[in-house]
Amino acid sequence: MLDKSIPYYNVIMKRVAGTPLVHHELPQGFSFCRYKSGKEVDWAEIEASVGEFDSVEESLNYFKNEYLQHFEELKKRLLFVLNSEGKPIGTITGWWNYTAERRDLSIHWFAVQQEYQGMGIGKALVAKCIRNLQDLDGDKDIYLHTQTWSYKAISLYLKSGFNIEASETFSVYQNDYEQAFPILHNMLNDKLHKLF
Repeated sequence: MLDKSIPYYNVIMKRVAGTPLVHHELPQGFSFCRYKSGKEVDWAEIEASVGEFDSVEESLNYFKNEYLQHFEELKKRLLFVLNSEGKPIGTITGWWNYTAERRDLSIHWFAVQQEYQGMGIGKALVAKCIRNLQDLDGDKDIYLHTQTWSYKAISLYLKSGFNIEASETFSVYQNDYEQAFPILHNMLNDKLHKLF
């Protein structure tokens, strides 16, 4: 879940090409699957459940407007985690953004439903997404845009080889490092002390 009790600031992270990838297994009973037609509803439900959108309808409309025109790419790049009953409970997308003419690999819309958080599913999902991006596009820098509200995910990204960028950005995203860092330092203090 997003922690909207703290101020919102944009955070830019980058995983440099060549960074070793740690392998994480899903817990027993969980499995990966890729997007296929109809699973946009599952995506919308997961994203709305963690507070990324105010409703499933809003989430679904966003997905249709932003992604459905890239149907063939979605089948390769959008991943889900299924629980033991085969229900999608987590998702992540290995995508791209353009920075002027430069095509940057990026991670979009990482979410695990709250009742499944803290089980190692997120670590496995991020690692799978990174490996999938490398298989599709080669070992290149990978960016992501997140926010202070997602400090728990930022902790996971740090463990997955991403670093918080002090000034660099990509696409059209603003980098609010100066405002975000004190908040992240407070929320993640011991983890950040080891990295900065």
